[in-house]
Amino acid sequence: MYVYGKNVAKEILSKKQKINKALLYNNFSDNEIISALKKQNVKIKCLTKDELNKIETGNHQGIILEVDDYKYATLDELTDSVIVMLDHLEDPHNFGAIIRTCEAAGIKNIIIPKDRSVKVTSSVIKVSVGAIENVKIAVVNNLVNTIKELKQKGYWIIGTDMKGTDYKKIDYSGKIVLVIGNEGKGLSRLTEENCDFMASIPMRGKVNSLNASVAAALIIYEAIRNR
Repeated sequence: MYVYGKNVAKEILSKKQKINKALLYNNFSDNEIISALKKQNVKIKCLTKDELNKIETGNHQGIILEVDDYKYATLDELTDSVIVMLDHLEDPHNFGAIIRTCEAAGIKNIIIPKDRSVKVTSSVIKVSVGAIENVKIAVVNNLVNTIKELKQKGYWIIGTDMKGTDYKKIDYSGKIVLVIGNEGKGLSRLTEENCDFMASIPMRGKVNSLNASVAAALIIYEAIRNR
């Protein structure tokens, strides 16, 4: 897969992750990145701006790296006391932003469903600004079954909904899973029915909802503040 952007490149290089090839703009002038690529013996190919744009239409900043496809974790590898679960999120920018928030807050584990959900793409990696290198993302076949399995492991499931309890009044102690709903539909019915608590962010203005990544950030930081 292709990933792009200077910050993403620097994070990958700092982790010494395998890079199959680096595609650089002819006038690429970031000597720190160039030096690191050469030090790690990465094959470098210089291209024109138009040639780079044909490979990746996003804001690549003159650098595109060819790396192995993202390796997802298994559910058994997620062992931290706080897990974030995304209920069929569709927007890669929301996904990338949530990954960045999780990493910044010290949350290392994220769960997404296999079907009807955004996956790890070059855009997601770019928006996460390299944070994805420091978290584990597991893909599961069925969220409800996964929730039931996590409950057996001692986790409390906290969903998000406009009609729930004020998110500042929720008890976030112990092992918890924070479930963030789809951008338009929110939590699916079965997912909601299997949550132990529902957290709601009060709306004081005329809008009745927040962007999924913004809502996730508020809930995440409230949860870690109370731990």
